[in-house]
Amino acid sequence: MTDRTIVLGSRGSALALWQTNYIASILKRAVPQYTYRIEVIKTMGDKIHDVALSRIGGKGLFTKELERALLEGRVDLCVHSMKDMPTVLPEGLCIAGVPERACPLDVLVAPDQGTTIDSLPAGSRVATGSLRRAAQLRRLRPDIETCEIRGNVDTRIKRVMSGEFDAAVMAAAGIERLGMNEAIASHIPAKTMIPAAGQGVIALETRADDDSARSLCQAITDTKTLRDVSAERFILAALEGGCQVPMGVYAYKTSDDMVEIDSFVSAIDGSNFLRAQGSGSIATIQSIAEQVRDDLVAQGAREVLAQARGDVQ
Repeated sequence: MTDRTIVLGSRGSALALWQTNYIASILKRAVPQYTYRIEVIKTMGDKIHDVALSRIGGKGLFTKELERALLEGRVDLCVHSMKDMPTVLPEGLCIAGVPERACPLDVLVAPDQGTTIDSLPAGSRVATGSLRRAAQLRRLRPDIETCEIRGNVDTRIKRVMSGEFDAAVMAAAGIERLGMNEAIASHIPAKTMIPAAGQGVIALETRADDDSARSLCQAITDTKTLRDVSAERFILAALEGGCQVPMGVYAYKTSDDMVEIDSFVSAIDGSNFLRAQGSGSIATIQSIAEQVRDDLVAQGAREVLAQARGDVQ
């Protein structure tokens, strides 16, 4: 037995704390000899609520302060939403593990159950804080108004239910983790709206030289989730994707031994929409990811994303 306390770094939002408490609970079951404590750290992304994420600029809006605490030894591991994680981490840090993925889909939040993107009346005001979602919305329904929204999950839901917007597109995982499922009018199929790389995945970040913390994370890692999200982030990194550009990547199993990767990039207004797909055996997932990357590059993805980055500076 040991009396060592493992300190988990977390943002202070309800969702971030849910995720960190969840990680602490499964760590306690898997490695009960340690004590686990949560340290709340405010990030730049938490401090700015009235500016679109795409316009704040820079990477690591929700991770830098947590990573500083990790590098300084104030925390032993950090709990993040994987889709917030830059593809290049600070020197000395690593993603040490991921638990099983929650639902990766986007959902439509609306007052009336059963409302779908297709059934929204023309002129509806649909809110999102994501360039990826906005670009796909504009392509799917050019006759609706896509509006900017920021804030925590409960805040965004309240703004829709109060009538400020007719609907919002949000991540299923966050809403379901907070037990607010009644706000979900409908799930949006991944073929209709391709999720963000790592959507629904919790990332565990540690110091690369902290063998004990890395071992803890590996003890609760789901290998299938790690396989899929690694392929998604490979494509994201190859195209320098992130929240500043409209891009989605989703890897998923189609049968016991087959996997498919679906990805897109587009202009911010939903035009110049480039899509690439690849499939094959799970054992060849890295080759499939490389194929999807090459397909997007051949279609001009780097040029489209460079233009998108220029539009949001």
